[in-house]
Order: sequence, then C-alpha cells, then structure tokens
Amino acid sequence: MKRIGIDVGGTNTDLVLLEGNEVVQSFKTITTSDVTSGIRNTLLEIVRSAKSDLGEIDAVMIGTTHFVNAIVQRQNLNRVGALRICLPSCGSLPPFVDWPKDLVEQVAGEVCLVAGGHEYDGRELVPLDEKAIETAALAMRSKGIRSMAISAVFSPLTSEHEERAAKIMRDVHPELQITLSSTLGRIGLLERENAALLNAALVDLADQTFSAFKNALDEFELSAPLFITQNDGTVVSVERAKDYPILCLASGPTNSMRGAASLSGLSDAIVCDIGGTTTDVGSLRGGFPRQANNVVEVGGVRTLFRMPDLLSIGLGGGTTVKENPFTLGPQSVGYKLRQKALVFGGDTLTLTDVAVASGWIKLGKATFVKNLSSRFLDSVKTEIFKRLYETIDSIKIDATPLPLIVVGGGSMLAPETMGGISEVVHVQHNEVANAVGAAIAQVSGEIDRIYRDLSRQDAIALAEKEARAKAVSAGADNESLIIVELEDLPLAYLPGNALRIRMRLVGDIKQNQAEA
Repeated sequence: MKRIGIDVGGTNTDLVLLEGNEVVQSFKTITTSDVTSGIRNTLLEIVRSAKSDLGEIDAVMIGTTHFVNAIVQRQNLNRVGALRICLPSCGSLPPFVDWPKDLVEQVAGEVCLVAGGHEYDGRELVPLDEKAIETAALAMRSKGIRSMAISAVFSPLTSEHEERAAKIMRDVHPELQITLSSTLGRIGLLERENAALLNAALVDLADQTFSAFKNALDEFELSAPLFITQNDGTVVSVERAKDYPILCLASGPTNSMRGAASLSGLSDAIVCDIGGTTTDVGSLRGGFPRQANNVVEVGGVRTLFRMPDLLSIGLGGGTTVKENPFTLGPQSVGYKLRQKALVFGGDTLTLTDVAVASGWIKLGKATFVKNLSSRFLDSVKTEIFKRLYETIDSIKIDATPLPLIVVGGGSMLAPETMGGISEVVHVQHNEVANAVGAAIAQVSGEIDRIYRDLSRQDAIALAEKEARAKAVSAGADNESLIIVELEDLPLAYLPGNALRIRMRLVGDIKQNQAEA
C-alpha cells in the first residue's frame, strides 16, 4: 500500500511517500500563511521528481496544528451557545465559568441551563424539560448563533437526554451545528462540557480547512481518500473530522511520536520532537503516546478527553536569542526562518544560527555568524541542554533509564548523552518523523464507562464490544483490531459491583474504504 503523510506545522510542512513502511520520498517546505499552499508545494515536488504516479496512492493522511493555534491565538473561532441539562443540580458553576476572560468575550454566546440529566446508574434525575429547550433554541436563533454544545449530567453513561435535546434544537433552529459532550469527553461534567464548547467553536474553521485540503488534492487529480490524524495517533475520515476538530488538536506532536517509534523500531521510549517553534516531549508505551489521565489545559481551558501526555517548551530552530542581556526565547521567527535568520541574510539571531556557528549543522552561510564568540555559544548550549533535560526528566514516571528518540528539524540541538537516559537515538528521516507518523496512522475506538451488576470479565468483554463497534464505525478493519490500552477501576463507593473501564482498540484502515 502506498500512502502520503503530510504534517502542517507552525514552521514547516512535511510530506513523505511510504510504500509499506519504507520511506520512498520526503519533502519539507515552509508553512504558508494560508496553510494549503504548503501542501500544494510538497505535492508539486512529488510531481516534479517523476518518481511516483499519484494515481497509485491508496490514501492521504494529513495532520495540522491549525486548530490548537486558533484557540491559543484567539482567531477564527465561532460564537457558541451552551445548553447544560442538569437542573436542579450542577447549576452553581455555569458554562464558561473557568475560561480566560478574553476567550469568553470571543466565544461565549447564549447560555441555558434546563432540567434533566441522569444518575450514574442510568436513572433520570428529573424528566427532561423539553419546553425550556425549545425556548433556548429560539433564543439562539434570534441571536444568530449557529454553533452550540449540549452537555448533560453523566451523559457518557447514557446520552438519551443530550440526543433528545439535539433533535428539539434542530427542529426549532435547523441551521444549528451541535456538538454533544457525550461523544467527546469522559466522566467530569465541567471538563467534558469545555471540550464540547471548544469543539463547537472550531467546526466552521474545520470545514474551511479540510475543504481546502481536499481542494489541494483535487488540483493534482489525487483521488485517494483523505484521512485526518487525531490526538491519539490514529486517523478518521475527513467527514468525521469536520464534526470533531478538537480530536485533532495535538496530532502534530502525536504524529512525531508515532513516526519516531516506526523509524527507530522502539515501542517504549521518550520522544523529543524539536521543531522550528517548540519542543514537544512525550512517552511511548507500546508504540503509542501515553495518554493523559488528568485534566489537560487547552488555551487556558480545562478539558478531559483523548489527549497525549505531553510537555511543550518554546525551544526550536527558529527560537530567537539575544546576547545582551542573554535571553533564549520563547519567541520564534516561525515559518519566516529563511527570511529572518542570520545565516540566510536576515537580521534575527536564532538557534539555527547558533547551531551553524557551533558546527552542529551546515546550512545557509556560516560566514554570517562567524563573529559569535565561543563563550556566548557555550552559554546558549548550556541553557539549551538544561531546558531539554528538565523537560525530559519531568515526563518520566519513574527513575528507569529509557532510550530518548530525537526527531524534528531542530534535532541537532539535542545533546548526545543525558542523565537518566539509556541512549540518545537518532533515526533516518528524523526531520520528517511527523509526516511518517501521519502516513502509518491506524483507526481507533475508545470507551470510558461505568459498568454495574456485571463480573469484571463480563464488563471488560462488553467494553471491548462497544469500543470495537466504534472503531469499525470509524473505518477500521475488525480483524486487525487489538487492545492497546485497558484500565479498570472498581468503584467501592457505588453499589452494584461498579467498575469503571477505559479501553482503546486500534486497527488498520479497512481496505475497501482506502480504495473507495
């Protein structure tokens, strides 16, 4: 099978062509302000090379940082309505209560709390107040709100009230785009609701972005199906990704980790992805990124959904450096590296210039940085290594030395040895590991539920059946599915032999779907 993997980062857009697991071609270009031009440029390189026929491509996988950047930079976000089904409980902390003020001002629209919701065992708290939902729909229609999120108490266990509310809302306001919290988050009302609200804020941007991706492929008459990479290292169809862009927020660093695993052959290791703007550090377990079990902040908003356990720092090839007084980042020249860096004739000292002056890499014109003193270069080197060590050490969960796989265009900044690390591993094609990770991505299904009145064995079997059904629905080949993550936690404070199970299955894309 031939696949194209593309990763659109903040600085570079990377593309690889894989045949099986072998990298046939790879290209790197500067990310463009409109995002899709960078994709066109890399596809043009394949055409120019005349080594591959695009008609032979079986699938295209694309990952992007576009959505997390939109949240962080407060750009291109929808105004969002919130409907919480909870009364008479859970009314003291309304939707958006813990959001940063500037994000609330841009995103928060109509907020409505209505009676309804369920107990942990599926019993109704109170009947759903359908009249209040109709009133909420009318209010949102009158204010021109076209995107909203619906959350309900314990909806991951039973989504009945969320689904009924969505039908009522659409009957009154047909243009509404609705995100149900039960389809995204885990147990924990506020964090799950926040994830749904952020998703609702991104759906228009997702439609524009993914449509532009598809148009870029159509220009090259590339008819292979398009898949979008997600936070857990797997992919979904572009149609589903348009509905759930929040599941693609961390696909960039996740792709790098999956690519690092594939290129190195290691399934358990620390991965350090040093890009042009940031360094992302995470832990591989069984070839997949370790998932975060706790609250994850996105743009200052507390969420709890499928996200890798990552630490990020402002350190990369485009990071700016000042000599007097000495400062290192966190600002970066980003995709303007080839215009701004000294070695390319620019006027800004970056870590790429430091790497060239130190002899770590040959790039641009070294004569442009020959005046940097060895003392200054040593100071920068010491600070780089200190920050990398502290970040890598923080991601570890015990003192066991693990291999460190270094990837990314800025990998020359990493030391060759490090305390607490068994070995520093450099791999071929490390500069496009993110695109490799995108190209090898599979399909997943996840379940996180509380099961009652069942034995542990029966509860796990039922969880597997439900997770398997989700994966197959997302396009996975049922025969290839394997369990990559399983946690079960007895809940002693609940009656009925209650057991919380979190399970994730991963499998290959169904062949006839890739050929469709």
